[in-house]
Amino acid sequence: MAAQILRRARAAVRFMRAHPHLSKTLQTVLVAAILAVCAWAVRGQWAKAGPRLAHAQPGFLLLSLAAVAAYYLVFILGWIRMLGAWGIEISYRVGLQAEMVSMLAKYLPGGVWTPAARALALRRRAGVTDTPTVLASILVEAGLSAISGVIVFVISLAWVRGVDAPLFPLVGFGVLCGVALHPRIFQPLAQRLLKPFGAESIEPLPFPLTLLLLVFYCGTWLISGLAVYFMLRSVGADPGLATIPFLGGTSAVGAIVAVLAVFSPSGLGAREASMYGLLLAVTTAGPALSVTLVNRLEITLVELALFGAGVVGWRVSRQRDGFSRAQQS
Repeated sequence: MAAQILRRARAAVRFMRAHPHLSKTLQTVLVAAILAVCAWAVRGQWAKAGPRLAHAQPGFLLLSLAAVAAYYLVFILGWIRMLGAWGIEISYRVGLQAEMVSMLAKYLPGGVWTPAARALALRRRAGVTDTPTVLASILVEAGLSAISGVIVFVISLAWVRGVDAPLFPLVGFGVLCGVALHPRIFQPLAQRLLKPFGAESIEPLPFPLTLLLLVFYCGTWLISGLAVYFMLRSVGADPGLATIPFLGGTSAVGAIVAVLAVFSPSGLGAREASMYGLLLAVTTAGPALSVTLVNRLEITLVELALFGAGVVGWRVSRQRDGFSRAQQS
């Protein structure tokens, strides 16, 4: 089955290369469709959140928006370090552009579009042709991020009591991710999954680096928790600074649910439902509902802004490279 899919994919690539105008048209249509879905998501959330935001404190909203942006800008550092350990050296700018250009692909149903778009962006921008290693790094990134989110959430329960959460399935999911990343499991598993892309042997990350990245991703969830804290403050709730780890864990649970809900564009609805239920442990229904809507709105706005910045930066870099080659010739 995998070999058949690979053959069809290669045939499609050859066809697109033979018809460049059709390829550009399809790319334009795809980008327009993604942007339309994002605009629909923003419009729908804004219609619900607008009345509640009418009395929100703009200072805290701006702080939460800055924290959401900081989460994305910091998160990419882990992937860059991971690629470096596997011998793929890229700059922060290139990594960020690849991440952001592929970011909005998650608004398409299915879980394969984001890693595929990121690998393609990295190939075009930096000439990285080792697609199996790039895809393996994305899988490891997702696994470590999920494990760290579960860790932050579970530890935060020492400060926040009365949380109605499916703790055992959540911990079980984290343990399953940890087992999958164990060197004896990861190497044959990655080789089997990525064999259709030409993978021969992918070495696991060194254990010290894995632990370092795990701690790093725990820190990124704290940044996300700070963003949710500012959102709560913007609508008049004050759960206390001690709840930031719990709020970060809540964001992590929402992100995990969004990834597992592969048939929902960017986990629309699934993420909000999980966050709303968990936020009731630290606030009332009104602020909890407002924050789930504001969180979706801010995530989409930041992704759109970074996507636009990534596309502009990519085009400027291509023009600069073309100008340099013209001068050299």
